Amino acid sequence: MIYSGESCVEVEIEADNNDITEHPHDDKPTPYVCTVCLKLFVSKGSLTVHRRKHTGDNVYSCNECEKSFSHPGSLRQHMNIHRSKHKCAECGKCFENSSLLARHRIRHSGEKPFECTVCGKRFTQSANLVTHSRIHSGEKPYKCHMCHKAYSKSGHLNDHMRVHTGDKPYICSLCNKSFRQSSNLRTHKRRVHSNIRPYYCLYCGRLFKTNSELKQHVHSHTGTRPYSCRHCSERFTRLNN
Repeated sequence: MIYSGESCVEVEIEADNNDITEHPHDDKPTPYVCTVCLKLFVSKGSLTVHRRKHTGDNVYSCNECEKSFSHPGSLRQHMNIHRSKHKCAECGKCFENSSLLARHRIRHSGEKPFECTVCGKRFTQSANLVTHSRIHSGEKPYKCHMCHKAYSKSGHLNDHMRVHTGDKPYICSLCNKSFRQSSNLRTHKRRVHSNIRPYYCLYCGRLFKTNSELKQHVHSHTGTRPYSCRHCSERFTRLNN
């Protein structure tokens, strides 16, 4: 028995090579079922598009940036950012749609109406509170169907799935090197192709390209040795040491 909204339907889940469940000989149309997360769909095409979320297969690429998407509609919405269709009048940040812009404006007002009942931390968005609450409960609802690792955020699961698929959709426009995560591509561009050093050491004034490089450098001033050998008690300031 699978519940969808307020109604429920009985379906037999038999995964084939495409993870699609069909019953073509039934008198009544039976939903298409994703055997990964058990979501129901009215058409095979909708299910096929949905499955790309699990496989990390993003085939629709933005020609303005490195992002790619599993559905053409998602790409069209994303393009609103580059066209400045929904732009914040206070900070100039652009969004995919008007609801995201309205949610963003709350940050400028300083209002945080959503409070965690455990630690009292407040949030501007209810979704952020839900994600934060998993810290206290240890809940990890997003599970990999290939190795059974679990994550508290869907985005983390999507990133993880690329380990299995080998997909590296984020390509450097300067050297064509590809990466599994957009953050890795940004770090690569700063380290390899940019001379910008925005991270400043408060102890000696030295500048660094990335925050991680700055953090490692600060250990030389503080004497902190956060990296320990698992075979003996010796500790180090740098991970590579």
